[in-house]
Amino acid sequence: MRSDHDAAPAPATPLRDDAAEATYSVVIPVYNSAGVVGETIDRVTAVFEEAGLRHQVVLVNDGSRDGSWDVIADRARRSPNVVALNLLKNYGQHHANLAGMREATGDYVITMDDDLQNPPDQALILIEKALEGHDVVFGRFERKQAKGYRRLGSKLISAVNRRVFEQPPDLAVSNYRILRRDVVDRICSSRTAHPYITGQALMFSSNPADVLVRHDPRAVGTSNYGMRRILSLVLAILFSYSVFPLRAAAAVGFVIAAASFLLGLFYLVRALFVDSAVPGWTTIAVLLAVLNGVVIMLLSMLGEYVVRTLDAVSVVRTYHVTERVGS
Repeated sequence: MRSDHDAAPAPATPLRDDAAEATYSVVIPVYNSAGVVGETIDRVTAVFEEAGLRHQVVLVNDGSRDGSWDVIADRARRSPNVVALNLLKNYGQHHANLAGMREATGDYVITMDDDLQNPPDQALILIEKALEGHDVVFGRFERKQAKGYRRLGSKLISAVNRRVFEQPPDLAVSNYRILRRDVVDRICSSRTAHPYITGQALMFSSNPADVLVRHDPRAVGTSNYGMRRILSLVLAILFSYSVFPLRAAAAVGFVIAAASFLLGLFYLVRALFVDSAVPGWTTIAVLLAVLNGVVIMLLSMLGEYVVRTLDAVSVVRTYHVTERVGS
C-alpha cells in the first residue's frame, strides 16, 4: 500500500544544468512554531546544499508568542545564508510573505509554510517546472493533510480566485509556490493595504503552472488558520481586489430606486383619478419613494468613487519590521 509520504513523485534528479546558474530565496512566515521551525531551516538548507544551489532562507516572525523569534534569530546569527525578520505584531501570513519577498535577493523566490507540511525536498520539483519557462509555479497537493473545514475553505478561496483573478479552471494554487524575480518585483511594488500573494501572483504572471508535490501531516501542534481567518481572507479578497460586492449592491440599489419611482408614479396617478381617503397621504408617499430612490442611487455611485479613492491612496508598507538579523 502506498503511504501518504509516497503520494507524489520524488524530485527529479539530477536537476537541469541551468538550475545552478540561478539563485533562490526561500521565504518562510513563522508563527508560534518554536518546536518545528529549527528543523524546517535545517531541512531546507540541506536540500539546497545537496543540490548545489545558491540559496538564501528568509524567516519572518509574524508576532509569535512562543519563542520562535529566539530560534530563528539564533540560526540567522550562525548561518550566512539565513536572514530573520521580526515584525512588530501579528499581521497575517500574506503580510509576512510580502516582508520576506522584499528582503529576498534570489532570481527565484519560493514561499512555504514553517510546519514541514510543505516538504523542503519538493522545492526541487517547483524549480524544475519553473525552469521550463513558467514565471509562477504552484504546488498541487495530491492529498492535502488538513481538516475538512480547511479543504472546504480552500475550495471557497479557489472559487473566489477564479472569479476575481481569472484563475484558469485547470490550475491549482497553494502557498507552496515559486515566483520568478520579475513577478516578485511587481508584487513588491504594488500599492495595496491588503496583500494577497496568491492572487497577486496570478495578476502579475503571464505563464503560470502547477506541479504535483507532496503534502505531509503537521509534525507539531495544530494549524493556526481557522475558519474565521479563511472567511476574513475571502472578504479581504472581495473588497480589496474586486468591485463585485459594490456593483452587486449598486445593482440592488438601482432596482430598489426604480421600484420606488414606479411606486411613486402609481400613487400619483391613483391620486389624480381616485380620491384618497387620507388628505396629503399621496404627497408624502410620492416624496418618500422618489427621494429614497435618489438617495440609494447617490449612495451607490458614491461607493464607487470611495473605492477608487482608496485604491489611489492605499499604503505601500502594511507592516513594520522591528529587528533584522542576518549578514
